[in-house]
This record gives sequence, structure tokens and C-alpha cells, in this order.
Amino acid sequence: MALNATGRASQPGGLSHAKPRVLFGVTGGIAAYKAVTAVRRLRQWGADVTVVPTRSALQMVGKTTWEAISGNQVRVEVWEDAADVVHVNTGASADLFVVAPATANTIAKFAHGLADNLLTNSALVATCPRLIAPAMHTQMWEHPATVANIELLTKHGWELIGPEVGQLTGADSGAGRMSEPEVIADRAIEILETQGYRSQYVGEPTGKTWVISAGGTHEAIDPVRYIANHSTGIMGVELANAALRAGHRVKLVGANISEQVRDTCLSGIEFVNVVSASDVYEQMDRLAASADVVIMAAAISDFRVASSATKIKRGRGLDLTFEENPDILHDLATNRRKNAQCVVGFAAETGDETHTYLEYGQQKAQRKGADLLVVNQVGNSAGFGDVDTTVSVVTGAGEIIKEYSGTKSQVATGIVSVIDQWCTNA
Repeated sequence: MALNATGRASQPGGLSHAKPRVLFGVTGGIAAYKAVTAVRRLRQWGADVTVVPTRSALQMVGKTTWEAISGNQVRVEVWEDAADVVHVNTGASADLFVVAPATANTIAKFAHGLADNLLTNSALVATCPRLIAPAMHTQMWEHPATVANIELLTKHGWELIGPEVGQLTGADSGAGRMSEPEVIADRAIEILETQGYRSQYVGEPTGKTWVISAGGTHEAIDPVRYIANHSTGIMGVELANAALRAGHRVKLVGANISEQVRDTCLSGIEFVNVVSASDVYEQMDRLAASADVVIMAAAISDFRVASSATKIKRGRGLDLTFEENPDILHDLATNRRKNAQCVVGFAAETGDETHTYLEYGQQKAQRKGADLLVVNQVGNSAGFGDVDTTVSVVTGAGEIIKEYSGTKSQVATGIVSVIDQWCTNA
């Protein structure tokens, strides 16, 4: 394997280190705050990310944030840690060089070989693929000088991503909006994969597709109000992460999952955002056609409201008419969309004076027709949210085959393991 002086592989397929090294440059555009998301996604995928901001970029997002998100020390000037020859090694050791956002000023420096900070110095020594995401006002983007500078960059081997047409700073809109951070991160990952790198959090590919629903549905009462439940979607997200780690291709249908919870999804999970039970049914019906495993972990409202087209006013009384939502799990289980498909359901139950929560779950398992049902107790600070949980995995006949307790991540890993074993041996 041929290596250069810094230890970076100099030919595709010859990898000197397991984690790809990404140098992520950030310049002083207002879109710098979006770059935080791109850095996070690259790290979640498994890249070792070093952020090199310009002095102006630190006016937008501070050094502490970049160090916390990347997990690495942040340097700005050439003279920092001079004994380690940082101004050479930072760029030369990178497997990928990303700049987002890239202002007109820094683009001009790159194009003409100026080197007045650590970022521009690094650009002169980097021999890896380079991806740049411009962000600026439309007039700046269309100025002949910028047009000429972009032509020089592409001639020198830089790959351009964006900019897009859309809302800019203030009331203006037009060409110059930075591409969305998820798009930038996904393209960066594609480039790393062409070099032979794989996510550190994904097992050997199984060739299997898992479709998982998560979260809690919202059923509209009128244009303002809705009926909901306490589900946060954390368990569904952890199931998706565990399935991805097991090497499966994962598609997650998320109902009203907060951005904070969604951000814990590992890169590589295909996320579909939905709101109501009808939305969940539509997407699960569509995606199940290509799924080897279908998991209904979302908390689906049993009923929806015959909603009002206008806001219901105080003093007029509240007389709601309810309609049954489709039993999505039963439909998916009894009308399999693909041969040899494994269908798994979740049952959040409470006990009463006649039956325990587990007995109710076992009864539900026999009604639903799924291969497996995961039963968990809810209420009294149990079940919903970021809390430890205990579940029982039962067969379609109600037989308990596994029990797991611990954090939702730990429990999800156990559930994925038993699904893998059960569906392989069934």
C-alpha cells in the first residue's frame, strides 16, 4: 500500500486508518450555524472531523461549539502549535476537505493561492478530494470576479455543491443559499465511501431492508388543536440505530419526533417525516413492499376526529365525532407486502384489576397476527421518554421468548438481536 508522508492512503482501497479524516473548513457566512449539523452527521457516521474556522467564522459560531461537536481541538492561525507543523499536517493528512459555508472572500483566496490563515494554508497542501459549498448574496455570487474564481476552483479539482436558490439573509431571496447541511454531509460520505471507507457504526451489510415506525401521531380536531400521546420516538430511533449497526438498510417513518431526538439518528438512516395515523399508514404501506422486516413501534391513535375546517370557538360547546383509524399493524401482518417478510409490533400496556399489562399484551399478540410483539408497561414514569425500560418479546401465540431491561439503546439492541434470530430461523 502506497502512503504519503502523513500516513494518508494515496490510492483508492489502500487505507492506513479505519476512521476517515475530514478537514471541515468554516468561513464567516451567516450559514455557519448550519455547518454544525453537517459536522455532527459526519461524526455520527464515524468520521474523525477537524474543524478549521476562519476568524470571521468564530463571530458566527464559537470555538467551544466546534470543539464540542467535532471532539477535536480547533485552531485558526498558522502559528498555533507550530512545533507540530499544523499548517501542513492539517490539510495533508485529510482524506476529505469540506468547506461550508464558503464566502466570496475565501473562495477568492483559494482560487488565487493566498494563505493568510490555517484554512487557506491547508488548502494549498491538501491532496485529497475537496468539496466546497458557497454561500453569499445573489449579486456577489453572480459577480464576474466570483464567477471567474469558481471556474478556477473547479479547474483545480474542487467539487462544487450548490448554491441553491432560496431565502437569503433578511427579506432577500435568490441564488446563493448554501445547500442544506444534510445534503453536504451525504455527499461527503459518498466521496469517503468511494475511497473504501465505511461507517464505523454499521455492521457488515446483510442486504436486508428494515422499515420502522416511531413517535406518536397527531390527530387534528381543527386547524389549531389536535389529539396526541406521550410517545417521544426515542425507542423507535434506537431500534433504527441498532438495526443499522447490525448491517441492515433502515428506513424510519417518524411521527412528530423532535429535532433533538431525530438528531440522534445515525447517518445512513432514511427518515420519512409524518404527522397523523393516516400518514403513517400511507408510508408504511408504501415502504413495506420492499422490506424484509417491518416494525410498528409508533404509538398510533386508535381514533381520529372528524375535524372542523375552522377553529372551534369557546362557548359553542365541544361535541367531537370520532372515527376509527386503520389497524396498521394488523393490516401489515395479515396482508404481507413481501414474501417471507417478518412483521413485529409494539404494545404499550397498563394493567388493571383483572389482568396485568403483560397479559393484555399477550392477548393483543394473538389478535394482531404479527410474528413478534414487544410488550412494555407505560404510566407512572415508565415507558415514555428518556427513561430505562423493561420489555417482553412474545410470539404471535403469546409465548414469552425474551425479556430485556435497561436503557432504550440497550433494550433496542436486544430486540434487534432477537428479531434477527427469530426471522432467520422462522
